[in-house]
Amino acid sequence: MALLAVGLLLVACGDAPRPDLKRLYQFGMGSADTAPVILIPGAFGSRLRDRVTGEEIWPGPWWRILFSAYPGIALEIDPQTNTPRPSRLEAYDIAERAFGRDFYRPIMETLSRHGGYKRTTVGTPVKKGERRFYVFSYDWRQDNVTSARALHELIEAVRRDHGDPSLRVDLVAHSMGGLIARYYLRFGTRDVLDGQAQQVTMEGASRVRKLVLLGTPNLGSVSSLHAFLSGEPVGLRRIAPRTLATLPSGYQLFPHPLASWLIGIDGRPLADELFDAETWQRHGWSVYGPGALADPAEEAALRRYFVHQLERARRFAWMLSVAEPVSPIRYVLFGGDCHLTPARLLVEPEGGRDATRLAPSQIRAPRAGVPYDELMLEPGDGRVTKPSLLARETLDPSAPQHEDSFLPVAYPFFLCEHHNALTGNINFQDNLLGVLLTRHLPWESGHGETP
Repeated sequence: MALLAVGLLLVACGDAPRPDLKRLYQFGMGSADTAPVILIPGAFGSRLRDRVTGEEIWPGPWWRILFSAYPGIALEIDPQTNTPRPSRLEAYDIAERAFGRDFYRPIMETLSRHGGYKRTTVGTPVKKGERRFYVFSYDWRQDNVTSARALHELIEAVRRDHGDPSLRVDLVAHSMGGLIARYYLRFGTRDVLDGQAQQVTMEGASRVRKLVLLGTPNLGSVSSLHAFLSGEPVGLRRIAPRTLATLPSGYQLFPHPLASWLIGIDGRPLADELFDAETWQRHGWSVYGPGALADPAEEAALRRYFVHQLERARRFAWMLSVAEPVSPIRYVLFGGDCHLTPARLLVEPEGGRDATRLAPSQIRAPRAGVPYDELMLEPGDGRVTKPSLLARETLDPSAPQHEDSFLPVAYPFFLCEHHNALTGNINFQDNLLGVLLTRHLPWESGHGETP
């Protein structure tokens, strides 16, 4: 096992010969003894269209990508339930490519050209000897519990296509898609974020054979905080923080309560509670900052919604990290560790108030000897730090894992790629096919058993 693990670990830094995927995997092309694959994109990874007019709203044509702040993706809030009202937008496909950039096209081409998989939609009868992959297109704005339920519906449809009610699928999930997959394995379709005492039941695990996570923020992402404070950059504009504040999934990307996410000008961690709205109000962040809505009642409803979504996000983080009673599936992790990535915000006194700094270069009066670059930035893929990928609190590999940060990892693979370019990395593609097409990996001890 150790020798195979070392052989699988490819650190994709620098120039190196490219593996010939066609030659490496042609011998398995005729084998049908392979589970169907479901590809789960991350946030912003599914195309959204108006279900009435059919117009694509996200990402849309080039001029919208370049010049729009995308106010149309905001969800309308029901002030009575603190939940989004039904949306006129629907997810209908994966964002393979936009504005000349590849996103999920490389991984789809790898599966089809070199893995022998055929992209298929549900409802299509299975042909003998056919190897399939499906795309899980979902409304990434919604609560991840809602998305986990939609994933369940897709898996059940795939089972019906194959005529096998006990079929298990392989999940390949990018970024936030990995959090959806992990929630589904643990809780299936149940909503365990209501504040009641809950147990990890592994209800979804019986439907999954392997789980591959690519750039998943298992301990959250400080980049998501940047977006909530200053907007999400798209083209020449930014999606406004108040638009993002209507999207439940955005809160569920925040750093885990175990993570150190805020420091003072002296470099020491601050005790501010991220999931407490009082922290946001004190610092004047997001819906508590400038630019209040014209209607006071609407503004008050948005802030109540904000408090509600913060609490659901706090519960979501904890329910994904507490230990599992049995771990029938161990995850294969892929992620970047070559790009300096936001790891902490900093608060600096300025003019009698606290000013928030998102990057070391923004600090106006740095203290001598404080390593701000090391404190505020950590190796990762530009959006997800290496510790977050591994669900660890620190870069120090010798430090013990926190007892409340459980992640059943088979093995991690590290690449020199940015978050949005991970799927195009040849070493990811090579090792992904190895994981999917190997019938029994060394760390797999059989369904229902603890590895």
